[in-house]
Amino acid sequence: MGGDFAPFEALKGAIQAQSEIKDCQLVLYGVESELQHIAQEQGWDLSALEIVDCPDVIGMAEHPVRAFTTKPQASLSVGFQQLASKETQAFISAGNTGAMLVGSMHVIKPVEGLDRPCLTAAVPRMDMHPGILLDVGANADCKPEHLQQFAILGSLLAKALYNLESPKVGLLNIGEEPEKGNLLSKAAHQLLAQTENIEFVGNIEGRDLFGPLADVIVCDGFTGNTVVKVCEGMYYRLAKRGVQDEYLDKFNFKHYGGSPIMGVNAPVIVGHGITKADTFVKMIELAMDTVKSDLVSMVQSSMKALQQEKLNEQ
Repeated sequence: MGGDFAPFEALKGAIQAQSEIKDCQLVLYGVESELQHIAQEQGWDLSALEIVDCPDVIGMAEHPVRAFTTKPQASLSVGFQQLASKETQAFISAGNTGAMLVGSMHVIKPVEGLDRPCLTAAVPRMDMHPGILLDVGANADCKPEHLQQFAILGSLLAKALYNLESPKVGLLNIGEEPEKGNLLSKAAHQLLAQTENIEFVGNIEGRDLFGPLADVIVCDGFTGNTVVKVCEGMYYRLAKRGVQDEYLDKFNFKHYGGSPIMGVNAPVIVGHGITKADTFVKMIELAMDTVKSDLVSMVQSSMKALQQEKLNEQ
């Protein structure tokens, strides 16, 4: 029920995914009468889909915490409840991002040993695999330890979904030298340089985002969100002017589906509000890849190891 074109495009995407993706079993959370009405108008067969009737909907502009408290029968609330009870293996939505974060934090819970779950975004590059930028909006204010955890999370994501054996991790900064940047950047650089099980390549500047220097780019959520919005703005303005370019087209979010919320105890994928059917299919594929790669277990093991390292240092 979430997104600017809900529920039509979500329902269309689910039907499309059901026919295109092997071993795809979908559960839809929403107002069943509305879904059935749309299907009847369009001549769509919903028999292969499980529908859980949810009478309430959390709107895009609602306060996330208040909405979860006052609307236990909303589609997002019920979806997270069933994910937490393992009735489903992954959960996706193009709805209220704040509510998705609240559900992830308070219902699914952060992985033990992790301070801050974060949001990721794909960074288009000229080679086959996109880079990974994190955090892109969940944590506007960060400590060096948070950036260290983001580096580990990004590395695991690159290994699990892009099959990179040793993803290169860069710290987004205003200069290449270790002493450059603000207090957070300087402290984070020292910490990342000492972190085991990641290949830290040092600071990278904004001009290096789309090049081969780093597969994983780490920053606080304020900076990351700004970068993502700049990229979106550039793409849409050039596209409106009729500019056509193969590389420019990679900046269209529809190619990547959604953003995994990294660091919680089950796969959760957040989609853009303007997501349409084809992109919902991509989101479903991303969710399935996350489940098959056992990414959550990898994160749990890595955070446990990091926690043990810190205890040994004390």
